[in-house]
Amino acid sequence: METAVVLGAGIMGLSAAWALSRAGIAVRVVEQDAVPNPRGSSVDDHRLIRHAYGAHEGYMRMVDPAYAAWDLLFAEAGERLYVETGVLALSQHDGGWLAESRDALAADGRATQTLDAAAVAAAYPFLRPEGIAAAFRLDRGGVLLARRIVAMLARLLAARGVPIERAQATGFDADRASLTLSDGSRREGDLLVLAGGPWTPGLVPGLAARVRPTRQIILRLAPPPEIAEAWARAPMLLDLAADGGFYAVPPVAGTPLKIGDHRFAPTADPDGPRDATPTEAEEILGLARHRIRDLDRYRLLGAAACWYDVEPEERFVLERVGARGFVMSGFSGHGFKFGPVLGLALARAARDPALHGPLAAWAAGTAPPTPGLLDELQGHRP
Repeated sequence: METAVVLGAGIMGLSAAWALSRAGIAVRVVEQDAVPNPRGSSVDDHRLIRHAYGAHEGYMRMVDPAYAAWDLLFAEAGERLYVETGVLALSQHDGGWLAESRDALAADGRATQTLDAAAVAAAYPFLRPEGIAAAFRLDRGGVLLARRIVAMLARLLAARGVPIERAQATGFDADRASLTLSDGSRREGDLLVLAGGPWTPGLVPGLAARVRPTRQIILRLAPPPEIAEAWARAPMLLDLAADGGFYAVPPVAGTPLKIGDHRFAPTADPDGPRDATPTEAEEILGLARHRIRDLDRYRLLGAAACWYDVEPEERFVLERVGARGFVMSGFSGHGFKFGPVLGLALARAARDPALHGPLAAWAAGTAPPTPGLLDELQGHRP
């Protein structure tokens, strides 16, 4: 039986391990922390999935296969950790990301509902209409319950007999599919997958020139009681203000309302502090005050930092390293939604060298999937 070693038990590493196991490969996962790793990029209450993607049409078209892959995973696990919310996109000007998204969606035959500022205020009275120049609603889109999904994948892999070993990697040899651990021992297989999140650029030579770790701040809030139910029924909010804007995730499935910065932060050490400072929390609140009415009445439940591995154009790096390795990196805060579909594609490419180049181009959002890459999803519709 073929064997594989996967470094990292976030969404990418676990999705790769799941897909490789389904393909009949004996997999071992190595993770430096507990699973779910409280320091990992994947381990938060929520991650979002939506077709609105600005000018990144490749990723817009990848969302339907992503939904199909999630359906396959949820069916296998017997648990559906997704809440449909729809999307509300706002902008202070009628151009940029919002206009690019609207045009791409229309060209792809996806209907959006155009709203003016008054309609936004009427439908969502907790929002301020001032300054809204453009807005649309999109029915499809929702919340992936990220922390629960990571735990679910770990359970599913355990049921498949896939071990998750707690150990720290210090080096690798992709030509030998070998991973070196901090105690000097090695884990070897026929295939090596490097999916260490924000730690990967520091491990893979040359990757740090393309991908950098950033420290992102998120806030968890409790709305005033009289509007808590309205927020619970709200769509995800993408408010693209001139200063970079913010996003808001409604409080679904027992999770809190969350807001975060739409911009990427400066490069940071992924082993740095996880606690957000009061100054950092206030900066995020400052981004949202122009849009969320009476924001000072919301109770701050907590502020935290998480790390992204950011590629400058927000394009994923999923490509060969050496003769027997793959690297998964550069997911830039928007990769979680694609974890299972990327894992399934990697598992196909791992056994077909002709798919290596097409896999990298498709994952980067620059080419459609070549025949054979997504065969696991034939017959599955989102």
